[in-house]
Amino acid sequence: MLRSIAHNWWLIALRGVAAIILGVLCFVSPATTILALVIVFGIYALADGVLAVIVSFQIREAFDQWWVVLLEGLAGILVGILALTHLVVTAEALLLVIAFWAVFTGIMEIIAAIYFRREIDNEWLLVLTGILSVILGVLLVAFPQAGSVAVIWVIGFYAIFFGVLMLFFAFEVRGLAQQLKKQTHN
Repeated sequence: MLRSIAHNWWLIALRGVAAIILGVLCFVSPATTILALVIVFGIYALADGVLAVIVSFQIREAFDQWWVVLLEGLAGILVGILALTHLVVTAEALLLVIAFWAVFTGIMEIIAAIYFRREIDNEWLLVLTGILSVILGVLLVAFPQAGSVAVIWVIGFYAIFFGVLMLFFAFEVRGLAQQLKKQTHN
């Protein structure tokens, strides 16, 4: 299992890069309309979901709980498709969709981290990304009337921080891959 995850560290890094790109876009154009936010979010959720599904299939033979990552990915794909096919949803409906996705994804990341805790160091990074996702979802439900710029900035901060943590996690896994490669050659 560990070899499969370590070999595919770059997929985790891609998730981090995609999140950082989303975050930067939120700050570059804070007055973006909800319609544009729907499109950007939909593309991100879809891409993140596809990458998570790919990871789940890469680790399924080695990791008994691969289905957790698969469910996270399928949820991202579903939410991305819904966002992209229903561009006229209201801001509150969009926020609730994003909130649901963030909470669900966060819970799945925490579950995955619990299973990874014996396999890798610094699994707390994955727990932290899960907690941040849940907090974002709760904040979006608690303050649905917040202005679009404030919401875009919250999502931007979250996405950049999440992306950075995913990159750290990816490089931690990459280091593990290098250690495993050295052990194989010895």
